[in-house]
Amino acid sequence: MTGKVILFTDGACRGNPGPGGWGAYFEYDDARKELYGFASDTTNNRMEMMAVIEGLKALKRPCEIHLNTDSKYVLQGITEWMKGWKKNGWKTAAKKPVKNADLWQQLDNEVSRHQIIWKWVKGHSGIHGNEMADQLANKAIDEQTS
Repeated sequence: MTGKVILFTDGACRGNPGPGGWGAYFEYDDARKELYGFASDTTNNRMEMMAVIEGLKALKRPCEIHLNTDSKYVLQGITEWMKGWKKNGWKTAAKKPVKNADLWQQLDNEVSRHQIIWKWVKGHSGIHGNEMADQLANKAIDEQTS
């Protein structure tokens, strides 16, 4: 493992479903990095997940990551629900297909490469990294829809 990376992720969607964006903001020692992307027809939950997936993909080697998200959906999915979904063949306890299974599977793959400490942060509460990730997600939408 390399040094500790602090990663903030956020997703945004206008319409839900509608045009969406994701943002990832990294802090590593004195370095900062920003990533963002766009999808023309998506949901907020998918953009929250894409922010984490793309943030983790951007790390070229295994890292210790303090991952901050304001999405309880992502946090609970990865830390509580996924084990059961995998055991049940990507079905919920009610035997229905897991929503966004394609992204959960990608996320599972990316998470396996790293040592991650997951943390939920309250959105729009002045936490610098979260505010940056939110701005990046909205910038992605603005650049594609204006």
